[in-house]
Amino acid sequence: MVYCGNMNKQEKSEEKLDFVGLGDITTDAFIELKDANVSCEVDHENCKLCVRFGDKVPYESVKVVKAVGNSPNASVSAYRLGLNSALATNIGDDTFGDEDLETLKKEGISTKYVVVHKGKKTNYHYVLRYDAERTILVKHHEYDYALPEFETPPRWLYLSSLGENSIPFHHEIAEYIKKTPGTKLAFQPGTFQIKLGFETLRDIYETSELFFCNAEEARRILNTSENDIPILLKQMHEKGPNIVIITDGPRGAYTYDGNEMWHMPMYPDPAPPVDRTGAGDSFSSTFTSALALGKTVPEALSWGPINSMSVVQYIGAQEGLLSREQLEQHLENAPENYKPNKI
Repeated sequence: MVYCGNMNKQEKSEEKLDFVGLGDITTDAFIELKDANVSCEVDHENCKLCVRFGDKVPYESVKVVKAVGNSPNASVSAYRLGLNSALATNIGDDTFGDEDLETLKKEGISTKYVVVHKGKKTNYHYVLRYDAERTILVKHHEYDYALPEFETPPRWLYLSSLGENSIPFHHEIAEYIKKTPGTKLAFQPGTFQIKLGFETLRDIYETSELFFCNAEEARRILNTSENDIPILLKQMHEKGPNIVIITDGPRGAYTYDGNEMWHMPMYPDPAPPVDRTGAGDSFSSTFTSALALGKTVPEALSWGPINSMSVVQYIGAQEGLLSREQLEQHLENAPENYKPNKI
């Protein structure tokens, strides 16, 4: 394997590294379906995307978006908000890997901790779009995961989606956090990490400064049918994270630090959402970035929904990510009722 590096301005002085995303990278091919339907059980639960079986199914268009994934999206979000940002990830020595690497460099992200694995393939996912929702066909190629040897500890590590062979890597990250008091961990679990359950990743939960999930994910992690968000916040906080943030779709977002609980409504959409891919990534990374920039928890809670609102107006998870100036302009123009409320 080979480490790659581009000498962006943030690499010239390693002590200025604010944010390092840890997680898999991929290329997303967005396929917009035109001949499909959705079937759901009662109350719109357990919905399924349906197309004709054994037939030719027409599609409307395809848009390819490079260098995406939960942690890459977060790293780009942090950089646009003004943080010195890097990504620690793995790619193969193929065309898709080369394209992902160049895209990261163009975005201003440090690629010093991107590892190229000879003879391996780079992740490539297919996103089936129907209305504003998406169904993603995913494949995480197996890589030898290892935490970079940071010359100077970064201020924040942001951990999200990884492949199924990454359990030892999670324990390595937790040990690093325990031994490095100057570095904080933000954890936004991906599908596989949620499926692993709490016990397998207990040390990650216990070393997380910030923990992000939506209400349904919280119920899965906690193995409960509880619908009351304040109760879910408290139960998740008992698992170890210092600050728990749970989003609940149109009902907004909630946070709890063991002392104070806050609720934040959604920022109003300027138009119907185009694509919801990356809405959670943008919220979580923006909240984390706000704290890194010296904002309070209620202030961070007011930042997150704004970037989510912007992202869902575009196809893909990164095109709509805002600069700090743009975000603050939206905050200045927010409706009167758009403010954090203490519960």
